[in-house]
Amino acid sequence: MQRLGKNIGSYFGDRIDIHAVLRDIHAAAEAHGWTSEIFYRTNEFELTALRRSPLSTATNRGTPRVYLSSGMHGDEPAGPLAVRQLLQENKWPPHLDLWFCPCLNPIGFTLNQRGNAKGIDLNREYLKPVAAEVVAHIAWFERQPRFDLSLLLHEDWESHGFYLYEHNLDQQPALAETIVASVATVCPVDRSELIEGRPAANGIIRPNFVPNSRPDWPETFYLLEHKTHFSYTLEAPSDFPMSTRVAALVTGVNAALQRIEDRG
Repeated sequence: MQRLGKNIGSYFGDRIDIHAVLRDIHAAAEAHGWTSEIFYRTNEFELTALRRSPLSTATNRGTPRVYLSSGMHGDEPAGPLAVRQLLQENKWPPHLDLWFCPCLNPIGFTLNQRGNAKGIDLNREYLKPVAAEVVAHIAWFERQPRFDLSLLLHEDWESHGFYLYEHNLDQQPALAETIVASVATVCPVDRSELIEGRPAANGIIRPNFVPNSRPDWPETFYLLEHKTHFSYTLEAPSDFPMSTRVAALVTGVNAALQRIEDRG
C-alpha cells in the first residue's frame, strides 16, 4: 500500500463532522452502559469523559485501570472515528476498568487545524497550562485514581506507516511488539530508523522520560509524572486511506487491552 501523497507541508486529507461523530460516540457509550461526565463546557462544545466499570472479578484477580484519549489535534480525524468504532463494536475485555476521553479538542476539528480556537497546541500545555481545555482536563485527572496503562490515539501526516511511542518506567513486560505486530496486519508500519528525529526500530520509539527536559509537556508527560508509569502513544499514518488509519488505531487498542486483560 502506497501513501496517497496528499499531505505536502501539512494535513490535507479527509475531514469529519466532529459533532455527528461525537453524537454517535455518546449514543454507543450510553447503549453499552458507560457513564459520562462533562468536565468542560462552552457555547460551542463540551469535553466529556466516559467510564466503564469492569465485570465483577475474583478476589485474587487484579483489575487493571486503563485510560484512553483521542482528538487532541483537530487535524487528526482517525482518532475520534476509531473511538466511535471501538464503542459501537463493544468488544472490550470484560475485566478492565476503563476511562475514555473521546475528543479533547472538538473545536480544532471544526476549524480543521491542529490547535484550539486560539491556535494553541493543547498537547504542549500540560506543565503550565493556559488553555482552558487543558486546565479542565488536568482538574479532571486530579479526581481520578492512578492508571495501570494509558493509550493515546494520534496521527502523523508525515509518517510512512504506523508507529508508536512506548514509555515503560517500571520495566513491565512491553506491549509495543504485540501492538505493532497486530497493526501490521491492517496497516503498513513505518520501519524507518529515525522517526520524528528519534531513533526507532520496527515502528517503535522508546524515548527517555526526563520531566525537566522540556517546558511544553504533552499529555503523556503529565500522565507519566502523576498518573501512570506505562503509556503508549499510537500514531496512525495520515497519508493513507482513512479506513486504514482507523483500522490501525482500533487494532492497536484492542491488542493492548487484550494483552493487559490476559495478564490479569
